[in-house]
Amino acid sequence: MKFNTKVIHGNQHHEEVTGAVMPPVFQTSTYAQTSPGKPVGDYEYSRAANPTRQALEDALASIENGARGLAFASGLAATDCLLRMFKAGDEIIAMDDLYGGTYRLFTRLYKDSGIKFHFVDMNDFDTFQSLINENTKLVWVETPTNPLMKLADIAEIAKITKKHNILFAVDNTFATPYLQKPLDLGADIVMHSATKYLGGHSDVIAGALIIKDKDLGDELHFKQFATGGTLGPMDSFLVLRGIKTLHLRVQRHCENGEKVANFLANHPEVATVYYPGLPDHPFHEIAKKQMSGFGGMVSFTFKSGKKEDAISFLEKLKVFTLAESLGGVESLANHPTLMTHASIPEDKRKEIGITDDLVRLSVGVEDITDLLADLEQAFR
Repeated sequence: MKFNTKVIHGNQHHEEVTGAVMPPVFQTSTYAQTSPGKPVGDYEYSRAANPTRQALEDALASIENGARGLAFASGLAATDCLLRMFKAGDEIIAMDDLYGGTYRLFTRLYKDSGIKFHFVDMNDFDTFQSLINENTKLVWVETPTNPLMKLADIAEIAKITKKHNILFAVDNTFATPYLQKPLDLGADIVMHSATKYLGGHSDVIAGALIIKDKDLGDELHFKQFATGGTLGPMDSFLVLRGIKTLHLRVQRHCENGEKVANFLANHPEVATVYYPGLPDHPFHEIAKKQMSGFGGMVSFTFKSGKKEDAISFLEKLKVFTLAESLGGVESLANHPTLMTHASIPEDKRKEIGITDDLVRLSVGVEDITDLLADLEQAFR
């Protein structure tokens, strides 16, 4: 199947009893057994498996070309499940520009676990490879990153991780499998905050892992079952419904995102625009190499460099909504320093380039004329 067909039909089946085209919401915690230890079907308890969640997990595996998909209560729950693969003395190399929640999980929740984290510019291959040793167990990459839209060359990193027998995980939230398929490029695991583009309507909190190797997928499923961070049936239904229009939505996100980026790049009050579709973006060539489009996420700074100008701009927006999160049909605006990345220490934010005048836009699927008019009036 081609991708646009996979999002609708990939690994999906009509419900056996009624022939329902969409999987029903199996709002149940447990399942009848004919005799002790002999369930009627394949299900015993919904923490282990639920038919609605299974339909979503099968769809996730299909659209990312993986062997197994797992659906979680949030993206951070998915990331936490993966981290439970490792023990004291293990080392993880992560990209230096990360979603604030991921950075918080790595540096605060796991700071006493004995796992050592290294944060590095993944385009500096010399420094990256110098950190690899016999204890290195995982390389974690976001591409594009949140909020500076940095990219990492997935295929080149995969060559290095395979050489050293290290697991390689990619947060594919910003790109989605419509634009980028990390498993095909050599990664072992893909993570999604399914709250964002996969769900696509800002009405659900969810996460996902998609694994290339079945045995590794089974091991992660056991950890998911044992720790309990699973996604409920109603939320599973909402994400599955969102996936069916992913290709339509992301295409419009890309179209609008490119026009917003070009508008900002030519605006007299804007200093820098972070969007991989712009020819002068430092990672434009990597984006063209591994992505089929450039997405709907755009960040920018002001020529004044003033935090007050960013706040004033955000307060004036009318079509864009000032809110955390991203990837919904509606356009959202965010101030990373005060909102999504506030958990990252100030000195670290400055080191990687997250300044107080930085604004991040999640460009939605509204009429582009209305979006550009809203941005223009907010600059006044």
